[in-house]
Amino acid sequence: MKRDTKYARVLLAVNHFLIFFLIVAFVITCCMMLFIRIMANTMGLELTGENLNLAAKLTFLNVVFISLLLTVFDTVRRKLTVDRPVKKITEAAEKMMRGDFSVRIPMPRAYAADDKFRDIIECFNKMAEELSGTETLRTDFIANVSHELKTPLAVMQNYSTMLQSPNLPEEKRLEYAKAISDASRRLANLITNILKLNKLENQQITPTPEVYDLGEQLCECLLSFEDMWESKKLEIDTEMDEDIRVCSDSEMMTLVWNNLFSNAIKFTESGGKITLRLRADGDYAIVQVSDTGCGISSEVGARMFDKFYQGDTSHATQGNGLGLALVKRVIDITESDIFVESEVGRGTTFTVRMRRVTNGDI
Repeated sequence: MKRDTKYARVLLAVNHFLIFFLIVAFVITCCMMLFIRIMANTMGLELTGENLNLAAKLTFLNVVFISLLLTVFDTVRRKLTVDRPVKKITEAAEKMMRGDFSVRIPMPRAYAADDKFRDIIECFNKMAEELSGTETLRTDFIANVSHELKTPLAVMQNYSTMLQSPNLPEEKRLEYAKAISDASRRLANLITNILKLNKLENQQITPTPEVYDLGEQLCECLLSFEDMWESKKLEIDTEMDEDIRVCSDSEMMTLVWNNLFSNAIKFTESGGKITLRLRADGDYAIVQVSDTGCGISSEVGARMFDKFYQGDTSHATQGNGLGLALVKRVIDITESDIFVESEVGRGTTFTVRMRRVTNGDI
C-alpha cells in the first residue's frame, strides 16, 4: 500500500513538471522569438544558424530550470497547505470511525492552509462536538431505560413470588397485588411515553390545528389532578384572562399541560402553592405554571429537556425522565416557545408562549 502511494506521488510530481514545462516552454519560446525578431529588425543583425542553435539550447535549459523550480515550489506549497490539513482531517475521521468522538482538529494558521480547508475543519469540529453529545445521550438513554425497565420488573417479580406463599394474610396479599399493579402501570406508562416520543421525533405525528379556548383547556387539565393536590394539601392559585383562543393541536397541548401540572405537584412539598396564570401579550398567549417546590439547579436546568434525564439521581420520585422531553418536542412541533425560571429551594416557573387568535384572524 505504501509503495503504491509513493509511486502515485512520483507520477503526480512528474505530471506537474510536464505541465509547468509545457507552459514555461510556450511562454519563453514566444517571448524569445519576439525578442530576437525585434532586435534583428531594429539593429539590422543577421542571425546565423550557429547563433540560433546556441539561443535554442540556452532557452531549453532555462525552460527546464524554471519548470523544476516551479515544480519544487508547488510541491512544497501543496505539502504545507493541502497535504498537511488533508492528513489531519483523514486521521481525525478515522478516529471517529473507531468511535472516538472526542477528537478535534486544531485550526491551522491563515497562511498554512487554504480558507476552504479551514471551513471544512470548522465544520468537522462542530460535527464531532454534536456526535459526542449524541453519543453521551445514547449512553445515558441506554443506562436510564435499563434502570427504568428493571425497577418495575424487579418489583413485580419479587411481589409475585411473595404472593405464592400459602399462608399469606389477606391484607398482605392485597398490598402485594397493589404493588404489582402500580409497577405494571409505571412500566406501561414508560413504554407509552417512549412510543409517543419516538413518533414525535420521527414526525409520524403531525399537529392538527384547531381554534379553541385555552383557558377552558387549562382548567380541565388542572382539575384532572384534583385528587393529587388535595392529598398534599396544596394551595392552588389561578389568574386567568378570559376569552383567549389559540390555534393549535389541542391533544398535543394537553400533553404539555398535564406534564407541567404533574411535575409542579410532584416536586412541591405538602402545604405548598401552585400558581397558574394565563394572560394575553399582544399577538401571544402566555401561560405560566409556578410552584414553591425544591427548584432546579443550573446544572439540572441545562439538561432538563433531555430524554430520561432526572435531576433526582436517586429516583426517589416517581417518573421516567420523559415528560419534559415530550413537552419540548410538542412545543417545537407546534411552533410555540417554552422558558424556565427556577431557584433552588424557592420553586420553578415554566412559561409557555403561543400565538393567539384574535377577532381579526377569524
